[in-house]
Amino acid sequence: MQNREAQIKDLFPNQPDYRYKQIITQLFQVDNKTWNDFTNLPLEMRDELTHKIPFFTVHEDLVQVSQRKDTYKAKLKVDNGESPAFIESVLMLNPRNQWTICVSSQIGCAMACSFCATGKMGLSRNLTDDEIIDQFRFWQHFLIKNPEIPQRISNIVFMGMGEPLANYNNVKSAINSILTHTDLGHTKITVSTVGVIPSLKRILTDPEWPDVRIALSLHSADKQTREDIVPTSFKTFLEDIREWAREYLQKFGNRKHHLTFEYVMLKTVNDTREHATKLANFVKSIGNVKVNLIPYNFIGMEFQSTTPAHMTKFKDYLTDHGVTTTIRKTMGEDIDAACGQLITKNKS
Repeated sequence: MQNREAQIKDLFPNQPDYRYKQIITQLFQVDNKTWNDFTNLPLEMRDELTHKIPFFTVHEDLVQVSQRKDTYKAKLKVDNGESPAFIESVLMLNPRNQWTICVSSQIGCAMACSFCATGKMGLSRNLTDDEIIDQFRFWQHFLIKNPEIPQRISNIVFMGMGEPLANYNNVKSAINSILTHTDLGHTKITVSTVGVIPSLKRILTDPEWPDVRIALSLHSADKQTREDIVPTSFKTFLEDIREWAREYLQKFGNRKHHLTFEYVMLKTVNDTREHATKLANFVKSIGNVKVNLIPYNFIGMEFQSTTPAHMTKFKDYLTDHGVTTTIRKTMGEDIDAACGQLITKNKS
């Protein structure tokens, strides 16, 4: 399927290059709500665009707000052939009183992580680059409609539904478009991955890959534990990740561009002293890696969440052993918008 930019070039094949760039840039301007608002384009071009290219590829089905009003979750309808499908995208207030948006990259997910609701859906299909971009544009328009809340989106995290690096080309295209047509910088975008080794290696040699931040869902530095809770793991995964991470940091790493290991805390599964010791040793064998501990959010599965007191103790152990460690603040759990909770079903 051609993306919107390619469709525009096919629709108007004899336009100068600046015209194509002008059209795409204007898509990110929130005062433009339809193609007819592109008043610097001739009327006949606006009519053609209106009739042949959708202005949005995602459409609001439901928006929920948390009790603290610091998190919004949108259920968005996307085209799926004969019947619609749905994805979820999240808007979260960050410490700068600006917004971080959590975007989805697939409908469902094939990684099947045992503690994640999205993984229970299976994979329907990859999202197109336009469907990823339009989650950002959706929230831009949402903020304009709600002027009583902060208006700036300052960060994007690819931590919604799906495995971003299993949709490598569309994710790369979407990020490059957002970087080109907005004022967001590379370190304001984070791609989270469970560790798709071929795609991670591709990043190291791909001149078109944007040097955004990478957050790797490690969840355990113990080989057997990781294989037990992350089905896509394999016997040499930790060794392969160590080698890749060293190469990645050599190419991209600096004071502002660290690598993050994400670690969902599961009671008695991966939160013991032994696990903490192995994690500290693993991180220190690599270099500039930060660890982000994530509270497990109950989704009706077999796990229990590590208690806050024990999570703090786990964090303190890592810190005492030279590992920069944070605990992620859980947001939107009352509307099932927290980490691991995103899941949708098609309407019957």
